[in-house]
Amino acid sequence: MRDHETVPYSLERLSDAESIDRAEALRDRLKQRRTCRYFSDEPVPREVIEAAIEAAGTAPNGANHQPWHFAVVSSPDKKKAIREAAEEEERNFYAGKASDEWLDALAPLGTDEEKPFLETAPWLIVVFAQRKGGIEEDGKTQNYYVNESVGIACGMLIATLHEAGLATLTHTPSPMGFLRELCGRPEHEKPLMVVVVGHPEEGATVPAHALKKKPLSQIASWL
Repeated sequence: MRDHETVPYSLERLSDAESIDRAEALRDRLKQRRTCRYFSDEPVPREVIEAAIEAAGTAPNGANHQPWHFAVVSSPDKKKAIREAAEEEERNFYAGKASDEWLDALAPLGTDEEKPFLETAPWLIVVFAQRKGGIEEDGKTQNYYVNESVGIACGMLIATLHEAGLATLTHTPSPMGFLRELCGRPEHEKPLMVVVVGHPEEGATVPAHALKKKPLSQIASWL
């Protein structure tokens, strides 16, 4: 018995063959996605970023409160400030904050405290998780399943940007409180990640280790 307003569910009906073809085609495109650490400064139209964020905004989420905010940064001065603050945290991380085990795990990826991509790439999307606000963003209403909801939205954001032919990188300096201040966001919002967006620079490479993916037999079980 439904006592709330509803609208008809709408979804294109495909044959089994069409479903398989579409799923496999999207799988094959997403398998080409790689985290990029070498960006060019070639411009990317704002319309692409807007469309990707709108796609992310359709993600499933707790109570339809849509507990996310995407602060989009293109100002050279603002990008420089973010880089400087992030590298300060990264220097602390690599100089002793991280355990030896963690650093050993990162070694095959070749990461370090230098983050030039934060200035070079044309766009930084700083993703915030809203712990309060509700759909009206009143700053008071409790939000639910916030990290899960924002995590799904970030996945959809990255997938859409990849489909648009753009390179991405997820950057998570710790702690990230400086992002709230630099982006002018309220205290009840938690910075979750920076999604760096742009075109790869000529000659960009990825670590060979990043190509090692667990097979289906390892990541799925059938009960």
